[in-house]
Amino acid sequence: MSGKKKYFPNNWQEYAQASDDNFIPHTYEEIMSWKVAGWELPASVCCIIRVNDLTTKKVTEHVYQKHSAAQKKVNQLLSTPDVEFTVVDHDSIHHLSPADLDDYEDL
Repeated sequence: MSGKKKYFPNNWQEYAQASDDNFIPHTYEEIMSWKVAGWELPASVCCIIRVNDLTTKKVTEHVYQKHSAAQKKVNQLLSTPDVEFTVVDHDSIHHLSPADLDDYEDL
């Protein structure tokens, strides 16, 4: 078995040679509302928490069905140094990093 992967044929030339009339132009606002603001979680998922360890650069993702379990994880992460995390639920996206938390310690 050779170390080189088998070539996977594709049809990129067909797209490269296609006329611009074959493609629908989109505005920046349309793309942002469709891809960024258009997330959907399954009904069985309460929220997803993505944790980025700033020292090891390792990313882990936790999926929760119950709000109470997700709240416990957020409380644990708030007391963990050198991590930043993003919480996504059905209505919003929240990102917390150590720099954000340092701003509130001065109050």
